[in-house]
Amino acid sequence: MTRHFENGLSLLPGKVKNRPGISDLPVVSVLGQVNKALEKKAYALLAAPPGAGKTTLVPLGLMNRPWLKNKKIIMLEPRRLAARACAAHMAELLGETVGQRIGYQVRMEKCIGPQTQVQILTEGILTRRLQSDPGLEGVGLVIFDEFHERHIHGDLALALSLDAAEGFAQDLRIAIMSATMETQALSDLLGNAPVISSQGKAWPVETIYMDPHHQKGASGSRPGWAGILPTCLNTVVKAMTCHDGDILVFLPGAAAIRRLAEKLNEKFKQDPAVKVISLFGSLSFKDQKTAIEPAVAGNRKIVLATPIAETSLTIQGIRVVVDAGLVNRPEFSPGRGMTRLETRPVSKASADQRRGRAGRTAPGICYRLWPQYVHQGLVPFNRPEILNADLAHLVLELSLWGVRDPSELKWLDIPSTPAVAAAKGLLISLGALDHGGAITTHGREMLVAGIHPRLAHMILRAKEMGQGFLGCCLSALVEEKDIVSFEYGRRDPDIVLRLERLAKLSQPKNQKRAFPHRERALSILAQARRLAGLFNIQGRGMDMNAAGRLLAQAFPDRVAVRRSAGSLSFLTAKGNGVFFDTENTLSNRDFIVAVDVDGQAKNARIFLAAGLDRADLKNDFSTDLETQDVVDWDQGTGSVKAIRQTLFGRIVVSQKPLPAPNPEAVKSAMIRGIRQNGLQTLDWQKKTMNFRHRVVFLKTLAKARPDFARLPDVGDKTLTDTLTDWLGPFLSGVPSAAGLKRVDLDAAIKALFTWDQLKMVDRHAPTHIRVPSGSSVPIRYADKNGPLDSPVLGVRIQEIFGMAATPVIAAGQVPLTLHLLSPASRPVQITTDLGHFWAHTYQEVKKDLMGRYPKHYWPQNPHTAQATARAKPKSLSSVPKR
Repeated sequence: MTRHFENGLSLLPGKVKNRPGISDLPVVSVLGQVNKALEKKAYALLAAPPGAGKTTLVPLGLMNRPWLKNKKIIMLEPRRLAARACAAHMAELLGETVGQRIGYQVRMEKCIGPQTQVQILTEGILTRRLQSDPGLEGVGLVIFDEFHERHIHGDLALALSLDAAEGFAQDLRIAIMSATMETQALSDLLGNAPVISSQGKAWPVETIYMDPHHQKGASGSRPGWAGILPTCLNTVVKAMTCHDGDILVFLPGAAAIRRLAEKLNEKFKQDPAVKVISLFGSLSFKDQKTAIEPAVAGNRKIVLATPIAETSLTIQGIRVVVDAGLVNRPEFSPGRGMTRLETRPVSKASADQRRGRAGRTAPGICYRLWPQYVHQGLVPFNRPEILNADLAHLVLELSLWGVRDPSELKWLDIPSTPAVAAAKGLLISLGALDHGGAITTHGREMLVAGIHPRLAHMILRAKEMGQGFLGCCLSALVEEKDIVSFEYGRRDPDIVLRLERLAKLSQPKNQKRAFPHRERALSILAQARRLAGLFNIQGRGMDMNAAGRLLAQAFPDRVAVRRSAGSLSFLTAKGNGVFFDTENTLSNRDFIVAVDVDGQAKNARIFLAAGLDRADLKNDFSTDLETQDVVDWDQGTGSVKAIRQTLFGRIVVSQKPLPAPNPEAVKSAMIRGIRQNGLQTLDWQKKTMNFRHRVVFLKTLAKARPDFARLPDVGDKTLTDTLTDWLGPFLSGVPSAAGLKRVDLDAAIKALFTWDQLKMVDRHAPTHIRVPSGSSVPIRYADKNGPLDSPVLGVRIQEIFGMAATPVIAAGQVPLTLHLLSPASRPVQITTDLGHFWAHTYQEVKKDLMGRYPKHYWPQNPHTAQATARAKPKSLSSVPKR
């Protein structure tokens, strides 16, 4: 161990190793191992807890090694603040200023000189460097610091670096450093790379768990930041009273920082020695340095920070950490079609990193604003962004690299196939990729600013339209949180209101005027101007009426048409529903672009939108419009509607009548209408319905008579299912429900039967029975409830005198059910056994009928009596009344 310690110290530049405290940093003892590993192999891993000194000393200890061959070291930091702060600290250890041997480059800022040996970059900067110089000319080592944060840009930069090392830059070494990383998985990824472990250096930290919902002043059980704000405030005030030193408060984002800062400044306004300082990514470096540096003697500082302060930074004087336990994580939102920040609980690894901030310089205290049992349920590590972020930008970068399938590269977590496919589909629709997946010239131009491809495409199109700066403003507005708020939950989603706010704020006379969300609006204006510079946009004019046109370029799938007049609901080009929850300046527009929605796939609430003119949609997307002839049933008019539609995706942009629709299409539409409304739509005549009932009756006897089973099925379900087959040929020239009266349904149904089958039906299920009176009496096979199990013959008793037995049908299988009627055709008896009726019941029935119908013929013996359809037989009509 001593030999490693001495070797490690000897690797450091003289001015560094002689600095007080440097020899005590634990990473010094393993610097020799790291040097040897990289000398022998291309890759190495260093696991070192916070406080070990790895970020500062590893690049300083390796920058003059012979195996580097005088090449430079690039060290990646996930955050801009960490990159600047690390560069400043390392340069100070060397007794130099930044830009000499130590330099850095972050978005919009570069401080690298001709003598710079160690360049500290953010991850996206390395990707841009690799894309322009795959061989990384002059670079001998790339160090990935704090890799456990697993940003998508870090995963991409590692994949490209590994590919470069195997192809373009075979002398390139790669080292990965972190306090909490999956060392075995990374070692396997890097070809069994050696893993070197260092001890950490930290003072003991007492951890105190709290339950925000049981604290005085807590706002109920509502999740998220707002629910724990009172507890956070009370805990900070308590810590100021009970503990020495400065306080670091971890909050999920800038909005939470602003709210707590307002309340703390109010609380300590009588104590000028208490300084409340914010620390988040979009602050100026000057303001960030104020948070990092020690407090002025006699003062105490309360630093309100996002997770930017978790790693790579030592904030001087911190003795107490108050952790809200929340983090804003990027998550892909299908509703936005982009990645947005969502507030989520921290992982255990992040919570430990935060806790460690209290013990960097002395013993400390950590207040965790959640119960201990909740802590046990936290996920162990942060979920890698690459598994839940929108992959459009990554896929575009890979295409520029020449890779069309991510599996061609090495990944710790390979992007999912569906997510990659969705990204490719979007990029093809934006013209960034061709249909083969190769990057286009337009796609290369889209990568210049590092923003989402949707927004880059919009800015390029806006530039062509002479509205470049408007495109930049819209891009910045979409990426940031809203700058317009309304009372009582009523929120006008029109993006033009936001543009007007930016326009006012940009005027010199309004520079000092108070605006709601002024700071955020100024940040958006600054971002718009930066984008204008990157895309070489000169003017600053804005035609706000063009906002919808431009946003449609970024979100063509979110162009939407109002479903009906007065409706708040719209249909998008992708076929999803979106809606406004209240009337507003856009709700009466026929077309809108729904920029920000709540993510629900089928019917989503609109938060931000712009109006769009029909003419602009047709003009700007002329090559994407499709013409379609639609012949369909119109339930409202009860007829076939034939129109020619111009479509943008799933929405109808315009339509006109189709003068000569395809006859077969008209038939199909009629059949859909009949099926929709049911068979009762057809003009069924009594004769045809009776035929169907006779067939249905015979088919119930199929077990005994197989020839009955072979009869066509004319039940409602089968006829509905087979409308095209049996009714289609009879629908020529019929375009409406009214025209169905002209259709010969009897012929259509009977066309299903052979001649023999029709004869079979007539023979075994006759329509009528001839009775002794000579009358042909109809047989009833159904009633209002449907087919009867036993057909009914309703006949007056007088007409069947002399009939000895019940008539049977269906080849003698089924006796008719006789409804024996009075002279007034009212039922007096129901029977299936006529012989039994004559023998046992007739005489009683006769007495009743004689009393009611005395002029009618009621013989004593019905077996021998003459049947008649009259009151009396003609032979008896002249006989005197007895």
